[in-house]
Amino acid sequence: MSISLRPKHLQRYKDIASLALKYRSVDASAEAEASTTEPPRRPGVREVDPKAAELAADLERLGPTFVKFGQLLSTRGDLLPPAYLDALRRLQDKVEPFPFEEVEEIVQNELGVRISKAFSRFDREPIAAASLGQVHRAALRDGRPVAVKVQRPAIREQIIEDLEAFREIAQVLAGHTEVGKRFDVESMLEEFRKTLLKELDYRQEAQNMVAIGAALKTYEKIVVPQPVDDYTTTRVLTMDFITGAKVTALSPVTKLDIDGCALSEELFRAYLQQILVDGFFHADPHPGNVFLTQDGRIALLDLGMVARIAPTLRDQLLKLVIAVSEGQGEQAADQIEKIGERLESYDERELRRNVADLVGSVQHATLSELKMGQIVMELSRLAGECGVRIPPELTMLGKTLLHLDEIGRTLDPKFDPNASIRRNSTELLQQRMTQSLSPGNLFASLLEAREFVGKLPERVNKVLDLLSTNSLRLRVDAIDERELISGMQKIANRIALGLVLAALIVGAALLMQVPTPFRILGYPGLAMIFFLAAAAGGAALAGSIVLSDRKQSQKPPSAPSRSRLA
Repeated sequence: MSISLRPKHLQRYKDIASLALKYRSVDASAEAEASTTEPPRRPGVREVDPKAAELAADLERLGPTFVKFGQLLSTRGDLLPPAYLDALRRLQDKVEPFPFEEVEEIVQNELGVRISKAFSRFDREPIAAASLGQVHRAALRDGRPVAVKVQRPAIREQIIEDLEAFREIAQVLAGHTEVGKRFDVESMLEEFRKTLLKELDYRQEAQNMVAIGAALKTYEKIVVPQPVDDYTTTRVLTMDFITGAKVTALSPVTKLDIDGCALSEELFRAYLQQILVDGFFHADPHPGNVFLTQDGRIALLDLGMVARIAPTLRDQLLKLVIAVSEGQGEQAADQIEKIGERLESYDERELRRNVADLVGSVQHATLSELKMGQIVMELSRLAGECGVRIPPELTMLGKTLLHLDEIGRTLDPKFDPNASIRRNSTELLQQRMTQSLSPGNLFASLLEAREFVGKLPERVNKVLDLLSTNSLRLRVDAIDERELISGMQKIANRIALGLVLAALIVGAALLMQVPTPFRILGYPGLAMIFFLAAAAGGAALAGSIVLSDRKQSQKPPSAPSRSRLA
């Protein structure tokens, strides 16, 4: 793979190389090694690492692509120690807003009309600014209050340039380093590229808002703002304006006026349904994206980052979460093995022991130490250390649960995520079973049953015809009969030859005691002939065995066994 010499790429190579050199000693196994000399810490108890905070600051300084990449790394417990994961999870887009003149130009170009024609009000100062865009408060012509997210000028071009540089470095790492091959950096960067490009398309975020809003419509305490389709394009997103405050900014008086226990429970249950039942969930519910509305509901904002989980993996994740909440370490290890991909370095005994220790410690952790998301992230790290490559969906689940832990405890300091999972596990299982009985699945099963029933008479008639003519035969090709018989004959011949040689030796020993005028080398001649014949036969037998084994080892592997009915 050739490295591009474009000036922009060279600058990014320099930035990435500087980060790699500065933090080259950071390793996911660092904490594991330290734990051999330090007392083990319970899940959720973390110490602040100044160098980890410095890494987060460096990524923020390098721009939006690096900020987003840091957020991706925060889900990879197999790559970084927990202290670094904690620091990267707190990465925020702290950037200055861009001028209103550029906002006005982008909105007018995207919507095809002047701002004054589309909106009765459009505030010049943004209410929020991030690396990809900023949000302005506005109102439609009919007076409906809305929030308008406007993408930064030329941000798409900058990110595409950065992603190209990232891709080239990932290819070099994958082709020339053991780390690149072990962690499959090319696939990781490809997933990162797809996710980031989707975030740059505000139409995709609008679809996410509609889908998640529909999935959570039965939750009375949760609200998802809906987009205004006619005022939404790739670079402009117009949506309902939510009046409220960030969950982390609530005053103690406000917390006394709300039912924090009910809000925490409903939020946690809603996400469990999204993740483990629907398989489509908001993957970035950090406290800055969760508001408490004036009427006491929870509002989910910024739905640009979502994740999808296949049905089979969904079932496995549900079993894993339930096993952890119930303290069943063996079952949790089974699900880790099924979810992940085993590498050459896979150590089953080490994995099972570590998982059992971690899950067992959950049962003795205090409520303040118990963080379900931290436990899932720790499971991902342990799996990576034991040679199991974990899919990104599991680490995404861990990151999401971490945010929910923080939000839940902010609303209700006594919130217990494990107890919530146990309370809702029965309902989750029922929803999964009901989902499998959907009209689409039933229709597919009916089609398969129809095909089976349609061909059944023909197949039964064929079997009965073969029975009536005594032509039904069961042919089993599990082994090659000729080769088996030939091998048994060789064994029998070797045993027979061995018995003959043994008889010659015994006979020669007996003849040694019989006096006779015929002698060879001073010994009875007939006895010496028997001895020499036994020696020659033994040498021939040994040579035959060596040559036969060598030929057998050079043969290609036999075809897989099969059986058929004729």
